[in-house]
Amino acid sequence: MADIGRDLQRAASYLTQGELVAIPTETVYGLAANAFDEAAVVKIFEAKNRPAFDPLIVHTHSVSEISNIVREVPDAAFMLAERFWPGPLTLILPKAEQVPLLVTSDHDSVGVRIPNHPLTLELLRQLPFPVAAPSANPFGYVSPTTAQHVQDQLGDRIPYILDGGDCAVGIESTIIRLNGNEVEVLRLGGLALEELEEVVQISKAKVKTSSSNPAAPGMLSSHYSPRKKVLLGSIAENLLKTDPTRVGVISLQQIFSEVPREQQILLSASGDLSEAARSLFSALRILDAQPVDVILAEPMPEQGLGRAINDRLQRASFRG
Repeated sequence: MADIGRDLQRAASYLTQGELVAIPTETVYGLAANAFDEAAVVKIFEAKNRPAFDPLIVHTHSVSEISNIVREVPDAAFMLAERFWPGPLTLILPKAEQVPLLVTSDHDSVGVRIPNHPLTLELLRQLPFPVAAPSANPFGYVSPTTAQHVQDQLGDRIPYILDGGDCAVGIESTIIRLNGNEVEVLRLGGLALEELEEVVQISKAKVKTSSSNPAAPGMLSSHYSPRKKVLLGSIAENLLKTDPTRVGVISLQQIFSEVPREQQILLSASGDLSEAARSLFSALRILDAQPVDVILAEPMPEQGLGRAINDRLQRASFRG
């Protein structure tokens, strides 16, 4: 199994040798490799069993390093970077020649971000290259928000997990594509649209979050899924169609008397959507391990991070 620790020198050594290291970010744990080393990037796809058509995000430590990853940076990107980096925002920009096409799944653009985690930022400062780092879990499964989550799923496939504690945001970054100064949302995530709209204008027609040929990660209809079936909708109505003693429940605030209490998880007793986002993936993992037949979940309010939570629940419930 992988070693777990906080040894930056050891993590940097593995990455420099072309190996994989799980790293903490404020969103979820990532599975990192040298973004400029195609052989190392291949190991990401192998470890996750990730299809080659699903592109990766490249992580670096400062805006000055972005010029090594992309060909051009529109004015809107500089404004967004100044406001939200380090943070849960990924920008899709024209890729530099040295970024392998494997990273971008043959697209001419690449997703870049600066993660907001002190341990990983220090690691990135020690490296002479950026890292490609999708979520550190088997492809399609629930993303990891603790080092132990990574160990449970990928511990036999990687040498080291850098332990940065629980992720502060708990869902993946918001991804936007910039065509000049035009903004298109490709994935809802840890940065709310309301915050983005304080800096740039976003048309509802430009929020496109599903694709069979994704230009960004997390755009497939089925994703973030536990092994158990997830039913998204009115929990009260779905309880009428199931055996309440054999279900797990994910609710924002409400307890259901007919369901055993240990099979219910409140994402936020106070209704705080940021707290709910932090709790979501852990809740799915906990209930996935319980002796239940199905997980019932309810939509969150369509505001703030509620939109991103609903996006993850919708993909978790999609069965094709």
